[in-house]
Amino acid sequence: MAVISPATRFAPPLNRPFHHCSSLASLHCSSRNFLFLGKLTPSSTIVAVRCQKPVSDGISSMESVNHVASSVSSSIDFLTLCHRLKTTKRKGWINQGINGPESIADHMYRMALMALIAGDLTGVDRERCIKMAIVHDIAEAIVGDITPSDGVPKEEKSRREKAALKEMCEVLGGGLRAEEITELWLEYENNASLEAIL
Repeated sequence: MAVISPATRFAPPLNRPFHHCSSLASLHCSSRNFLFLGKLTPSSTIVAVRCQKPVSDGISSMESVNHVASSVSSSIDFLTLCHRLKTTKRKGWINQGINGPESIADHMYRMALMALIAGDLTGVDRERCIKMAIVHDIAEAIVGDITPSDGVPKEEKSRREKAALKEMCEVLGGGLRAEEITELWLEYENNASLEAIL
C-alpha cells in the first residue's frame, strides 16, 4: 500500500478506538501515527485518511483528507478480472464430456503446486517456475480457453493473448508487478528459459 502523507484539513478528534469491520480495511503505522480507513470494493477509488498528530499542549487533533487510492482500486479491478479464471472451465475437458471440468484457475494452481513440490534441478529457479505457473494462462481471463479445436491459428491465439495481457496490466496500473507478469508470461510463451520449458 502506498505511503500516505499527512493531510492539511482538520477533523474533530476521534474519541473512541476504531474497531475493524470486515467491509473496511485498516492500516496503522504507529511510527508515523497513520490510520488508513477505506471501504474496499471493486468500484472504490476514494479512501479517507486520518492522521493523529501531537500538538504543543499534548492534546491530539485529527487531520482528514480524501485520497485517490488508485493503486488499491487498480489491484481490486485486476483481481476482479482474474476471478473469471475461477469460473471459466477448460474447453478440452468440456469437449471430452468430462464431468466436473477444471477451471483455468484450477489448472494454474495445480501447475504452481507441481512446481513447488518438484525435485531440485540444477540451474532451475523454483520460485520463478511457481510464478510462471501462476501467470502462464492469465490472459485467458479475457480471451477464454482457446484450444486447437477452435481452429484459431497459433499466431492469432498468441496475438489475442498478448493484447489481453497488455489490457490486464493496464487495469493493474502498470508498474513493477505488471512488468514482472508480462516478463514471466512472455518467457513462458516463447519457451525462453529452462523454467519455461519445464
